[in-house]
Amino acid sequence: MTVRSVNHATIRVERTYDASPERVFAAWSSVEALLRWNAMGDDWHMAYDHFDFRVGGGEVFRFGKTGGETYISTGSYQDIVPNERIISAGTMRRETTPISSSIVTVDLAPAGKGCRLVLTEQAAFLDDEDKPEYRQAGWSAMLDNLGEALKNQGAPV
Repeated sequence: MTVRSVNHATIRVERTYDASPERVFAAWSSVEALLRWNAMGDDWHMAYDHFDFRVGGGEVFRFGKTGGETYISTGSYQDIVPNERIISAGTMRRETTPISSSIVTVDLAPAGKGCRLVLTEQAAFLDDEDKPEYRQAGWSAMLDNLGEALKNQGAPV
């Protein structure tokens, strides 16, 4: 018999980038831009099955370590304020096993000549299949990748 459990957690990751809020927002608003930074490392794969960046729209993407298990994230956009805020709600599975449900808020604000990004995820981690520290590490790696992508001024993010 499987023991069921729910672990509620709030994850917060902050970064300040030498890029405008408009540029940081643009990095979240298209598949092409997301694929430039939204993976945890070079040994990870990511593919979008669906992407509709508008309130009421959503996304479905698959990702994971090359040669490892595949994770599927399904989400819907609840609120989008250009250059200021993105709120999405979603679920994540490892193959067919549900591992979490969450709300993610990305807040953007001018910071000097750059942008301060605060990402907050309020999550319910299911049946000990995922852990807050794993999600914290994942977001931290991805937002570091975003910073590197934003440094490349010659290419749109």
